[in-house]
Amino acid sequence: MPLGLRKKKNKSRESSHLVENEELGGGGGANGAGLPPPPVDLRPKLVFHTQLAHGSPTGRIEGFTNVKELYSKIAEVFDLNAAEILFCTLNTHKIDMEKLLGGQIGLEDFIFAHIKGIKKEVEVNKAEDALGLTITDNGAGYAFIKRIKEGSVADGVKVICVGDHIEAINGKNIVGTRHYEVARMLKELPRGQTFTLKLVEPMKAFEMLEPRSKGSKPAGENRIAAGRGTLRLRSKGPATVEEVPTEFEEKAVKKVDDLLESYMGIRDTELAATMVEVGKDKKNPDDFAMALDEALGDFAFPDEFVFDVWGAIGDAKQGRF
Repeated sequence: MPLGLRKKKNKSRESSHLVENEELGGGGGANGAGLPPPPVDLRPKLVFHTQLAHGSPTGRIEGFTNVKELYSKIAEVFDLNAAEILFCTLNTHKIDMEKLLGGQIGLEDFIFAHIKGIKKEVEVNKAEDALGLTITDNGAGYAFIKRIKEGSVADGVKVICVGDHIEAINGKNIVGTRHYEVARMLKELPRGQTFTLKLVEPMKAFEMLEPRSKGSKPAGENRIAAGRGTLRLRSKGPATVEEVPTEFEEKAVKKVDDLLESYMGIRDTELAATMVEVGKDKKNPDDFAMALDEALGDFAFPDEFVFDVWGAIGDAKQGRF
């Protein structure tokens, strides 16, 4: 039975969180690690509308400061286990990686939650050094495929799709592993050998069944968030309401995200935004590198990558994009 039609056990919760007969309209991550959540009275008093992407009533959520709390709020509304949620998109129920919820939510954005669907297992022959996969994660322990390069090894395996959660590699469970570690593990698999992927695809409604997507290319004109402002979800510290990103910030974040994909095989707009924020007032690459170590100590960035990111931020400041 579709989740949206399940009978709720808690009637009071249904009446307080679900919106009956409300038409879906335009307009309403960021991991949960780091400092403890701030007191409830310090959290932004904002209400967002949400649905399950494959179909459900409309619900209301509020009082979250990071993506794990967001998933918990959505799960509470729809009587789910939060671990069932793979990722969220903004203002579309489709598996559109350009609308993926990252570290910022427009104050008028509508949130669609994509939950676990069919599990599948596939053998892949690594005929080339690069598989052609770009990996991201949901900020709560699930790495998934954001893009498949046309003509690549992965593109030739039709079972592999954009949006698939990578659950295991060669039988090793990787739930909880960050996207950059998953990308490294795939890169280090020996060329010429066959390996096994266990995948979980997002649940789809009947009308969503469509030809396999390779994922859209990064769109330079797409804004990071819609609405008059954004709720910025931070891995450390409370969420904050901010202005819509400036043209400089949008261009710099896009370029840094492109560099993350080129060097590390991942895309992560929240990580890119953090790097831009850290580097926009630094006077030289050495100061930038030291600031990155302080802010993002879990990452081991190559020196060449750090230098290129520094240059990209400088180019954006000068309007050279």
